[in-house]
Amino acid sequence: MRIGELSFGQFRARLAGEGLRVGIGPFNIRIQTQLKSLAKNLHALYAWYPLADGELAEFHAQVVPKHSLRRPLTPLIRFLVDNQAPFPPAPAAHALPTLEWGINLAIALRINHLLLFHSAAVERNGHVLLLPAWPGSGKTTLCAALMHRGYRLFSDEFGLMAPQSAQFMPIPRLMPLKNQAIDAIRKFLPEAVLGPEIHGTQKGTVAHVRPPEESIARMHEPARARWIVFPKWVPNAALQLESLPRSEAFLLLASNAFNYEMLGESAFDAVAHLVRNCECRRLVYSDFDSALAALDRLTDD
Repeated sequence: MRIGELSFGQFRARLAGEGLRVGIGPFNIRIQTQLKSLAKNLHALYAWYPLADGELAEFHAQVVPKHSLRRPLTPLIRFLVDNQAPFPPAPAAHALPTLEWGINLAIALRINHLLLFHSAAVERNGHVLLLPAWPGSGKTTLCAALMHRGYRLFSDEFGLMAPQSAQFMPIPRLMPLKNQAIDAIRKFLPEAVLGPEIHGTQKGTVAHVRPPEESIARMHEPARARWIVFPKWVPNAALQLESLPRSEAFLLLASNAFNYEMLGESAFDAVAHLVRNCECRRLVYSDFDSALAALDRLTDD
């Protein structure tokens, strides 16, 4: 059963009660909140995710009211994961991005049976294209364009790799666009489903893109990587898609992994195997059409 099959009343009652269990890729997450505005956003944006009733939840996420003596007239919320608060209180209007960032943080800090790359990941022609990048490189925006042009979304944030099998696990979550990227995607992808624009967050204005239905329906289908492309959006730059030495790709991948040092030798072996078996490139682009055409050619070879 999918979340969209619940009426809003049923959905909100579950959130406000014992919590709603939702399956997202390899994880089950229990979400609790009594905040009606957050419930409305989640009901729309999580519609295609399956319920995970009766399943063990790896994470227990809550968004709860927070009262402040310093700001008695400003509604505040606090994000909790397993009753721990990793963030300071935030305005109630920021509940959706706070929840999404909190779940990402919990995955990054607590999952160590998989190697976690800070990377977007999409699948085409049966293989994964990894897009590792530092914040501000435009990987989420590029990933949003790709997933609406025939690529299956794995994630805009995590490349989840099983070290022994070299399989990547999909985790197609909401994708937060920031600031100018919101209008860029609205113009380039009028068919994309975006949540509300939320202003004044720690990252500016944020709007979340809902993953395509097929990507969520196929979120238990892993695949191996064949291409590693390090993207960088540069205004007015001519397109560049250049080969990258595997030694440099190794260093960049290892430094972009959340838990590389913790996994030690198994992480070293996994990254070495990955770069040996992938084509490694560096991408500089300024417009979607040329970038997508270049990546289509790469993944069709």
